[in-house]
Amino acid sequence: MAHTLTAFADAVVPAPWQEFCVHPNPEATAMAQNAEHHYQKATVIGGGVIGASWTALFLARGLAVTVCDPAPGIEQRIRAELAAIAPNLEQLGLPDVSSSSMPLHFDPQIATAVAGADIVQENGPERLEIKQQMWQAVESGAPADAIFASSSSSIPASAMASGMKDPGRLIIGHPFNPPHLVPLVEIVAASDTPADVIDRAVAFYRAMGKRPQVLAKEIPGFVANRLQAALFREAVYLVAQGVVSEQQLDDVVTSSIGMRWAVGGPFQSFHLGGGPGGLPDFIRHLGPALEALWKTLGTATFDGATVAMLTTQSANFGGSVDELAARRDDAELRLLRALDEVPAGA
Repeated sequence: MAHTLTAFADAVVPAPWQEFCVHPNPEATAMAQNAEHHYQKATVIGGGVIGASWTALFLARGLAVTVCDPAPGIEQRIRAELAAIAPNLEQLGLPDVSSSSMPLHFDPQIATAVAGADIVQENGPERLEIKQQMWQAVESGAPADAIFASSSSSIPASAMASGMKDPGRLIIGHPFNPPHLVPLVEIVAASDTPADVIDRAVAFYRAMGKRPQVLAKEIPGFVANRLQAALFREAVYLVAQGVVSEQQLDDVVTSSIGMRWAVGGPFQSFHLGGGPGGLPDFIRHLGPALEALWKTLGTATFDGATVAMLTTQSANFGGSVDELAARRDDAELRLLRALDEVPAGA
């Protein structure tokens, strides 16, 4: 998708956010009224890859969706993304989100955009000052009971909400890409966020067919991205050291721990690796060797030589980014079916 969140940020900074959001047509809620849940309207702020994916999921689940993004041509870009996503959702038994009958609207007026929203899902640039501006503007026009969620992958809710009158309303609802397929949503709230705010966010994401996980405390990068960063650091180190190529490393992961972790995470896997004694026996017998291995793990940097090497090897994956993404999505659909993880209602 050509549109980037950088363009979104550049368009937003010069002017008040009140000018830049969208109001859903009240007549476009018929589909939502027939849904099994009570949520009717969503405002999606930011029309990049993640925003488009959330838009597709919310439409598929019966919500009227408002997309808020000041970038020129945003409607055409979103509709193109929906056309690409629609076949995947249809395989899950969900409606055609690319249909012209879908309650999808574009109108850059923030006050009316959030006035009737049940959920505001923000996907703006990872720049603290921009997110603070957005959420202050959203708070001024949204219903008192609207769910406020940011898709941020790194900035804590407490920082984004520092300028809000009621900062406890905002939580992190961090998806794993692409949100319309991958079940996880990490819910991360500040320490003083009321329990009912978290409970309502959990209920909403479950109604969307997601598997929310509530983190007990704020931490930079949350959980999934921290795990991903740790593995990727060692992956970059091994490739940079000439131990394996990118393609070899990916094959190692997908033909071993990737398969294992799809059915049981690291702790359960090592619990099973301990035999009848479980995790305590694993730690007793293999813990010392694992600790010794930890000390040998590499430290990677994206210096010029490393970036050049990674860039050269990334051309060997056998397709364009769009083609590889389509293959990934198809494989993830088949995996979801195999694991019986297809979202409810499919």
